[in-house]
Amino acid sequence: MENIELIDWEKMEGLIPVITQDFETNEVLMLAYMNKEALQLTLDTKFAHYFSRSKQRIWKKGESSNHTQEIKNILIDCDNDTILLKVKQNGVACHTGRKSCFFTNLETKEEISKVEVDTTSAYGVIDTLYHVIQDRKNDDPKKSYTSKLLNGKENSMLKKIVEEAGEFTFAIKDNDTQEAIYEAADITYHVLVALASKNISPDRVKQELARRFGMSGIEEKNSRIEE
Repeated sequence: MENIELIDWEKMEGLIPVITQDFETNEVLMLAYMNKEALQLTLDTKFAHYFSRSKQRIWKKGESSNHTQEIKNILIDCDNDTILLKVKQNGVACHTGRKSCFFTNLETKEEISKVEVDTTSAYGVIDTLYHVIQDRKNDDPKKSYTSKLLNGKENSMLKKIVEEAGEFTFAIKDNDTQEAIYEAADITYHVLVALASKNISPDRVKQELARRFGMSGIEEKNSRIEE
């Protein structure tokens, strides 16, 4: 624990940036953040753990995909405010299925590396779709409906959720199974767009649902009123 105190956590507001490199090639794989607990877990287990700002929780790299990072060395910079991890990368580091998260040339937008692994099954369709939506933020709104929603007026985006919810309720009322499935997918997509606009990971929704297990709906509502 005393080694962790080399870091001025108060100065870092509880989070320290972490650069992660392949220990053999020195290729930069990703940049993430650790809080004190994540760093301690990394030291104890010898596998990389980070603190996700979007998920608002600690996560072990590879917990869903099994693309873990085995720690070979942990270095801290001269100002004690940045960590360099040297790791053995099992599988790929990026959620897109690429070895490194750094694969797009900023000036030309050219992708300099190819997808090596299909990560859809590992992360699940909801998380994969959320990441795709995030990636569309900087696309041309004239060519991307998702970008148009994200970069347009917020009320227009929110009206789509209300519209799709209405169409879903009519499909249920009409006992139209296929239409209900179609409209449910539309609602899910538009809700994910709204979450992405606020950088709220669907993982946080899953955490909230998990919190409610074993709790009646009445108890859950009452707990919110009390808060």
